[in-house]
Amino acid sequence: MKHKVYVTSAAIFILTLLIINSAFATGGYFKHGYGTKYSSLAGAGVALSLSSMGAATNPAGLAFLDKSQYEINLGLFSPLRDYTVSGNPSGYPGTFGLTPGQVKSETNYFVIPSIAATWKLNETSAIGAMAYANGGMNSNYNTRTFYDPTSPSTGVSINQMFLGVTYANEFLPGNALGITALFGYQMFSAKGILSFAGFSSDPQNLSGNRNSTSTGFGVRVGYMGKILPYLSVGASYQTKMLMTKFKEYAGLFAQQGDFDVPANWTVGLAAKATEDLTFALDVQEIYYSGVKSVGDPFMPNIMTSQLGSDNGAGFGWKDVTVVKFGVMYKTENDWTWMAGYSYGTQPVPESEVLFNILAPAVVQNHITAGFSKKLNSSNELSLSLMFAPATSVTGANPLDAPGQQTIKLNMTQWQLEIGYSFM
Repeated sequence: MKHKVYVTSAAIFILTLLIINSAFATGGYFKHGYGTKYSSLAGAGVALSLSSMGAATNPAGLAFLDKSQYEINLGLFSPLRDYTVSGNPSGYPGTFGLTPGQVKSETNYFVIPSIAATWKLNETSAIGAMAYANGGMNSNYNTRTFYDPTSPSTGVSINQMFLGVTYANEFLPGNALGITALFGYQMFSAKGILSFAGFSSDPQNLSGNRNSTSTGFGVRVGYMGKILPYLSVGASYQTKMLMTKFKEYAGLFAQQGDFDVPANWTVGLAAKATEDLTFALDVQEIYYSGVKSVGDPFMPNIMTSQLGSDNGAGFGWKDVTVVKFGVMYKTENDWTWMAGYSYGTQPVPESEVLFNILAPAVVQNHITAGFSKKLNSSNELSLSLMFAPATSVTGANPLDAPGQQTIKLNMTQWQLEIGYSFM
């Protein structure tokens, strides 16, 4: 009974935090890892069954958990973002030069929670539930970057929360399939961009409106199997989540405010070098180009199609490939030490720096470390630390005279996460 009370209270608290906080990530606006243990491995683990939160990576892994369990994770995340404009505006008719100098984004600390549970049905099957977040499209500059007279600051904020229900079954010894039904909830707002009203199909729904919400559904399917006594494989695929439109920003995002969650897949291996030493390697692909509001280029679309139209200008993000490597080593007294590294291709091309001042998610590398400690047969404490070194993208201002101005986007990230699981 106490466990039910604790889980219910934690679920309410975490769902509240998920709604009011933005999370930030590596591969664009996807987190580098879901759950404290997987975060310690830089997100690697599609072939590892480590915790209930593993269903966010591969739902099949729940079939291999020994017992029913509950998991709570809480992270403190700090993304440091800034942009620098070099070169004075040309002042030529029809150009749009920016004020030179460096501007840092405010609001640099965020609480990122997640919660998950697994209930074993029998020795070969299990069901699970989880709640977690994505993010990365966030900025808050205390200046009129685009000269909007209606707002003293510039930026956007998008919150993405996901609820998942999972079923997993070990259909053959050492081989399991899993499926997760996903519900997505998004909340978005933008400010300081009304200067683009002349390029918008719906200027009243472009900037400065209240938070707009969006919902939708998707599915993640996965396989996990042991192909050799020391080697496991895993694979998962998440469908594109078709979300309802942000009505209050129908004049900003392509297709009248559409902002779907892109399809993605992950494949990987896990190898046990010894009974206590395990290596994991994952490859992930995220299809941002399949979401027009994110993948459409800024130029020439801004000149040929109005913002919010079917082919309106977007952020120009490319599809992202992320390679993740993790290592786990078990020592005496139920300690497990973990470390990882991930590298993702750059989603933001040099040609797209102007609009991506609003969403400077340019980080590519993540270095992680952490541990877990079994407190007793039913309780475990985990901790992870992530550092993403500074990464920048520099390109020309496409709305000023050629060679007149350059814009540099820069980001660094830190995250400290603690997790607690119990049965």
